[in-house]
Order: sequence, then structure tokens, then C-alpha cells
Amino acid sequence: MADHFPRDDQERHEPTLGGSRPEGGSSVPEPGDQDSVRLTKGDRVQHERRDERGYIRVAIPFRVSLSDDSALSGNDVSLGGFSAHSSRAFQPGERISASLLMMAGPTELIVPLRAECLRAAPAANGKGYQVSFEITDIEPPHRELLRQVIRSALSGRSPNIEGLMAGEDPQTPRKRQTGVAKPTPPARQPKPMGRYILLFLAIGLLVLVGAATAYRNFMLIEPNFAAVTAPRIDIRAPGPGILAAHDLQAGDRVEIDQFLTNVVNSDLESDLILAEAALDYNNRLIENLQEHLDGGIQEVSLANSAQPASGDTMTFESVSPEIAQARIEQFETVRDYENSRIAALEARQSSNNIYSPCDCLVAWALSSADGTYINESERIMTLIRTEEDDVLVEALVHMSDISRIEPNQQAYVTLANTSNPIRARVRNVALDVERQPRAGFPSWVRQQQNVASVLLVPEEPLPAESVGQPVDVRFTETPLLGAASEQIWQGVRTVIQFGDDIYRTAIDEDDDDTGG
Repeated sequence: MADHFPRDDQERHEPTLGGSRPEGGSSVPEPGDQDSVRLTKGDRVQHERRDERGYIRVAIPFRVSLSDDSALSGNDVSLGGFSAHSSRAFQPGERISASLLMMAGPTELIVPLRAECLRAAPAANGKGYQVSFEITDIEPPHRELLRQVIRSALSGRSPNIEGLMAGEDPQTPRKRQTGVAKPTPPARQPKPMGRYILLFLAIGLLVLVGAATAYRNFMLIEPNFAAVTAPRIDIRAPGPGILAAHDLQAGDRVEIDQFLTNVVNSDLESDLILAEAALDYNNRLIENLQEHLDGGIQEVSLANSAQPASGDTMTFESVSPEIAQARIEQFETVRDYENSRIAALEARQSSNNIYSPCDCLVAWALSSADGTYINESERIMTLIRTEEDDVLVEALVHMSDISRIEPNQQAYVTLANTSNPIRARVRNVALDVERQPRAGFPSWVRQQQNVASVLLVPEEPLPAESVGQPVDVRFTETPLLGAASEQIWQGVRTVIQFGDDIYRTAIDEDDDDTGG
């Protein structure tokens, strides 16, 4: 713990913080207040190898409290000893018990120790003595505290209790290096693996979505147009007339044999009335003639016509009973004809009452407002069958792709505003689409001459209300890859739609708040 210099070497110069060797080799140290000023200005120790010299004295403000309650003003201190200004002389070799009182910010540090006087010399100003002491006994914790205070002063910082409690070593001695000094890079904190895992997952997801999109758009067969269709039944007028009032509209459901509407044919009704009148007229003639014959009258009055509306003037004549009997037979023949005519007219009239041929859905209905007049065979309503095997998907495929489609081939159908694709099977491929009249296809689409009609049977029943809605159809030749790409595409589409809905909702709320 000694400073390793002869005790009688009065010309010894102990380097201090910012100090320089005075001219003439004087060993008298400068007063402690001047060293404090140099420390405050941030001077550094010059010409000193700190790794080779174990003890460097620093001039910091401190006091030395002796066991007899007297105090000395400290000049400088090191781990090996200290010097102080005393009013009395100490004898070399004299041992003392003292405490170093040092200021660390607003806190005063106490370092108890035992020391031995090395030398004592009169002060330069003639007032007191400059006494040097060597530390002979100090506890390890106190020695560590003294070391941290000295290192803090060597680093150019004033000691403070926060830095000492934090366990920082304010200055590390430089080590001699034989080669070129290489700066040690600062230790980098290990980054968590979670962010790398999320990054790789995001990259993989983007690659997967891109591959699925490319496969779906370039490898799968896409039709020109596709829609949900069903067998169509057109209800047409059996004859001309006025359409009776009805309350059926598109979307209404009707049951089999349910009354739909009727056509009022005034000409038919007039013919029926006249036929009934003629029948009644002939019945009366036959009855009257038969009464006269049964009464034994020799002369029977007889009408000249069996048709009251024939246009001839009605005259009567007297004939014999034989002639009257022959005329009765003629009247009976006319009566039978009138009966047949009435039956025919009633059949025509009953056909004007229209009933539902099936359990169907009304796709279209002609309005009956204001006494709508219709001609014979004019369309009144369009019904569509809605049974489980009737609602299919029809797609128009270009002729260049029709060779890649065959019966029972798998396809995927996606309805509007849905995200789950529905698997379907090809039922048939037809060039003549009019052989199977189906509802749900616009007429202008069927005018294309280079397409074929492909009917698809979905594995899940489609709602009848979806008839006429356009759908997204993809034909696949490799079911596994097609199913995977379709699922990925629809999932991404759902996420995009969900984000768009949230954005639109937020925009609408902002507009409402601004307007309010």
C-alpha cells in the first residue's frame, strides 16, 4: 500500500491532476484550493502511465478528522496515502487513527483508516506544516469507496453518491497493446426471435397468396358468363281478352293447382249466352210440338226455323202430324248440336282460368292494372321450378376452352357476397342452349355464337332467390390445387372486403359527426 519511494527523498514529485513539475525541483505541493480549481477546469494528468503507476494522487476537497477531534485540511489523496496541511508538526513514523471526510455531491463520505507519517515540512507561506501520510490499515469496503472516489476524480467528474451506488467504475486503466489498437464494438442486445418468426410468416403468406392468385387466374378455366338458372315455365294467354286483377309479383311462391289469374273474353261469353238461348229455344219447340201431337190435333202450328238468331223472319205454318214428327227429329238434332257447342264454349271459357302447374317461384308477372288487354299466346307470367335438382348453374364457355371440359369435371362456384366456394360437377355440355329454356340468363348473353352452354350441379343446394344472379365459376383439371387456390383467394377477398367495410363505416361516422 506504499507509494514505493524512499521516505527521505525530499525532492520527490508526486504527480497530481493537472499538476506540473515546478522549477528548481521543489517538492512542496501546491495548496489544496488550487488543485480544486484545476479539477474544476477539467485538467488532465499529463505524462503519466496510469497502468504502470498504481497510485496517482488527486487534489480533491477533503478533511482529515483525527481521533483527538482535531481536523486537518487535505491537499491530495491516493490509495497509498494522503497529504494535509497541519498547524502542528508530526514526527516521521508517527501513527495516527483518522477519518477522511470527502464530499460527494450533497453527501459527506467518511473513510476511517490508520496512517503513518512519512515526512513533515514547513509550509511555503510559513504558516503550519505540509504533512504526508502513508495508509497502513483500511477496511476493504472503505478502500473500495476511496478507489471509486479517486477514479471519479481522474475521469474529470465530481464524485456523487448516485454514481457510487450504481456501481459504475468511472475510469478503466488503459492496457498496453503490442499491436494496432482495435476498438471493441459495443455489445448488441440480442433481438427477440418473435419478430423474425413473424417476418418469415408474413413473407411466406405473401408468396402463398401470390402463387394462389397466379394459379387461379392463369391455370383455371374461366367462363365468359355464369349465373344461377332454373327450368322456366311460361304462362301464356289461351285467347285474347282482358287480364283479370291479380296480386302476384316477382319473388312470390305458388303451389301446384293454385289459382293465378284469368282472361276475360267478352266475345266468348256472348257466344256462350247465345248458344244457351238457342238450346232453350229448341227445347221449347220440341216440348210444344210433342204436346200438340199427344193431344191428337190434326193440324200442328210449326215454326219455320230452329235458330232464333238465324236472321230469317219467324213465321209459323200448319202441318200434318207426320210432318211435325219429322220436324221434331230435326229440332232434336239442332238441340244436340247446341249442347256440343255450349260444352265447347264452356271448355274455352274454363281454359281462361289459369292455375299453377307446379310448386314454383314467380320470376315475372304481367301487371293487371287498368284492364290490360292481351292477345292470344301472349306471355302472362314466368314461373321457375325451385326443387333441389332444378336450381343449377349455367356457364357460357368459349369454344377454345370447351375441349378441356368434360362431364363430371369438378368446378368451383362462388355466389355474390359470399367467401366460401361451392364445389360443383359438370352435368352436360350443349351447343343448343334453347333446347332447355331456363330462367336467369339475359337474352343478349345468348346471342354470342362462339360459346357453349355448360350446366353445373352444385354439391350444396342453392337458394331459389339466387336465380338470375351472376356467379364466379372456375373449372379445374387438378382438384387439389384448384381447391387450395380457391380457398386462399376467397380468404384474401374476405379480408379485403372486411377492411373496406370497416373503412366505409368509419368514413360514414365521420361524415355524420361533421354534419351534426
